[in-house]
Amino acid sequence: MTTPEHERDEDAVRRYVESLALILTQIGLARMPSRVFAALMVTDSGKLTAAELADQLQVSPAAISGAVRYLDQVGMVAREREPGGRRDHYRVFDDMWYAAFLKRDRFMIMWRDAATEGVSTLGDETPAGKRLSVMADFLAYVIKEIPAMFDRWHELQKAKEAAEAR
Repeated sequence: MTTPEHERDEDAVRRYVESLALILTQIGLARMPSRVFAALMVTDSGKLTAAELADQLQVSPAAISGAVRYLDQVGMVAREREPGGRRDHYRVFDDMWYAAFLKRDRFMIMWRDAATEGVSTLGDETPAGKRLSVMADFLAYVIKEIPAMFDRWHELQKAKEAAEAR
């Protein structure tokens, strides 16, 4: 059960947003997209306008614009406009990890294909060709395993939901 946002300790929430953003930055995400993503994750609705994000994070609308553009490109947020509305809303979905990894799957296929092309270009007996071959093999393995991993994840989620419904 979630606590309505108006009953939250807003200072604690702000500290958590910055803490999560710092961790995301440490693992490679740029600072502003990290902060925007963290801010969206802590809202019960999972969506905010650019103005709301700018106000909450105390940054310029331009900073928000660049961050949400990046997050949208990598599949971490979606841009929506409500019927008749004039403002875009940026949303994270409860299952956004699935969608983000599907997008990454396409990138891994492109990366694998580029590595395979490099092996053909450099020769599979050269040190560089061998290195690219290992990369291509690893990416091929991951690409093959991702659908099974998604299936297992969905089964775990179904079991969890069934247990919570009891």
